[in-house]
Amino acid sequence: MDNIILPRHIGIIMDGNGRWAKKRLLPRSIGHARGSKVFFDCIDYCRDLGIEAVSFYAFSTENWIRPQKEIDAIISLLRDNLVKISKQAQKNTRVRILGDISAFDADIVSQLKEVEEKTANNTGLIVAVALNYGGRAEIINAINNIIKDKSNDSITEEEFSKYLYTSDMPEVDLLIRPSGEKRISNFLIWQSAYAELVFMDVLWPDFKKKHLIEAIKEFSSRNRRFGGINEEDIKEYKE
Repeated sequence: MDNIILPRHIGIIMDGNGRWAKKRLLPRSIGHARGSKVFFDCIDYCRDLGIEAVSFYAFSTENWIRPQKEIDAIISLLRDNLVKISKQAQKNTRVRILGDISAFDADIVSQLKEVEEKTANNTGLIVAVALNYGGRAEIINAINNIIKDKSNDSITEEEFSKYLYTSDMPEVDLLIRPSGEKRISNFLIWQSAYAELVFMDVLWPDFKKKHLIEAIKEFSSRNRRFGGINEEDIKEYKE
């Protein structure tokens, strides 16, 4: 990875579990199970590459409209994975949960809060998991909290960002969506304002380290101007 610019914060929309299973004539729950394994693998990939933070879109506010049987399978899988998520503490990983987790059963809420507290002082890779998350809902939640505070008549972008779930994380530099879909689906819409978007045809359960590296190389090749212009173009105004 010599001469490659690494993104500080990677956002990943884990998409394609159902289609992966369907192609193999398997239940969608098997696709989700396979996808959860890739989730943990990808955490290791990011740690190995020296990434500062990675956020995974696991369950959106809109996912509740799916068939109840699939929702039950996803929540059961979440329960099974909570112990593995907690073990990330042993790798100096800080776990953050993004979203309104109050919609889940009390035992899940308790364990999610426990893993956040358990890893709060870790200084390594930040792993954020978006559960019952929606970007618009996050912004509305922030506005409501600002109204409650009523400390100022106006607010800056920097102050507003402190009310978001990701308040102590860098903004997203690179947003990856596998599965061939080309949209961000309400994921970290404030934080991804200047993110480089990389869409990939691989389904999430088939996502490997080589795909992550490919996306990072694509990110590194981009000319990020953040609304400005290139240095050579500035010369035009100096002549």
